[in-house]
Amino acid sequence: MRAVFTVVSLVVVLAIVGVLAKKQLTAGVAPPVAGAAPGTTATPQQQVQQFQKAVEGAMQTPRPMPDESK
Repeated sequence: MRAVFTVVSLVVVLAIVGVLAKKQLTAGVAPPVAGAAPGTTATPQQQVQQFQKAVEGAMQTPRPMPDESK
Protein backbone atom coordinates (compact mmCIF):
# COMPACT_ATOMS: atom_id res chain seq x y z
CA MET A 1 0.00 0.00 0.00
CA ARG A 2 2.82 2.37 0.88
CA ALA A 3 4.61 1.66 -2.40
CA VAL A 4 1.44 2.32 -4.41
CA PHE A 5 0.93 5.66 -2.64
CA THR A 6 4.57 6.58 -3.32
CA VAL A 7 4.30 5.77 -7.02
CA VAL A 8 1.00 7.63 -7.40
CA SER A 9 2.46 10.66 -5.59
CA LEU A 10 5.51 10.66 -7.85
CA VAL A 11 3.32 10.47 -10.97
CA VAL A 12 1.19 13.40 -9.74
CA VAL A 13 4.27 15.50 -8.98
CA LEU A 14 5.78 14.63 -12.35
CA ALA A 15 2.56 15.66 -14.10
CA ILE A 16 2.49 18.99 -12.25
CA VAL A 17 6.14 19.70 -13.09
CA GLY A 18 5.50 18.76 -16.72
CA VAL A 19 2.54 21.13 -17.01
CA LEU A 20 4.48 23.97 -15.41
CA ALA A 21 7.50 23.36 -17.65
CA LYS A 22 5.27 23.35 -20.74
CA LYS A 23 3.67 26.65 -19.68
CA GLN A 24 7.08 28.18 -19.08
CA LEU A 25 8.45 27.05 -22.44
CA THR A 26 5.43 28.17 -24.43
CA ALA A 27 5.24 31.59 -22.76
CA GLY A 28 6.75 33.94 -25.28
CA VAL A 29 8.01 37.46 -25.06
CA ALA A 30 5.24 40.04 -25.08
CA PRO A 31 4.79 41.69 -28.47
CA PRO A 32 6.09 45.25 -28.72
CA VAL A 33 3.68 48.07 -28.03
CA ALA A 34 2.25 49.60 -31.21
CA GLY A 35 3.28 53.16 -30.29
CA ALA A 36 6.83 52.29 -29.27
CA ALA A 37 9.76 53.55 -31.28
CA PRO A 38 11.21 50.80 -33.51
CA GLY A 39 14.84 51.47 -32.59
CA THR A 40 14.46 51.20 -28.82
CA THR A 41 15.16 47.47 -28.57
CA ALA A 42 18.84 46.64 -28.33
CA THR A 43 20.45 43.73 -30.12
CA PRO A 44 22.21 41.11 -28.01
CA GLN A 45 25.56 42.52 -29.14
CA GLN A 46 24.55 45.99 -27.92
CA GLN A 47 23.40 44.52 -24.62
CA VAL A 48 26.76 42.78 -24.15
CA GLN A 49 28.63 46.00 -24.93
CA GLN A 50 26.46 47.96 -22.50
CA PHE A 51 27.12 45.38 -19.78
CA GLN A 52 30.87 45.46 -20.45
CA LYS A 53 30.90 49.26 -20.20
CA ALA A 54 29.01 49.10 -16.91
CA VAL A 55 31.45 46.53 -15.50
CA GLU A 56 34.47 48.55 -16.66
CA GLY A 57 32.99 51.68 -15.09
CA ALA A 58 32.44 49.86 -11.82
CA MET A 59 36.00 48.51 -11.89
CA GLN A 60 37.44 52.01 -12.45
CA THR A 61 35.62 53.55 -9.48
CA PRO A 62 38.14 53.78 -6.62
CA ARG A 63 37.21 52.22 -3.31
CA PRO A 64 37.28 54.43 -0.24
CA MET A 65 40.39 53.83 1.84
CA PRO A 66 39.89 52.85 5.48
CA ASP A 67 40.85 55.38 8.13
CA GLU A 68 44.45 54.97 9.27
CA SER A 69 43.91 56.78 12.58
CA LYS A 70 43.10 54.05 15.09
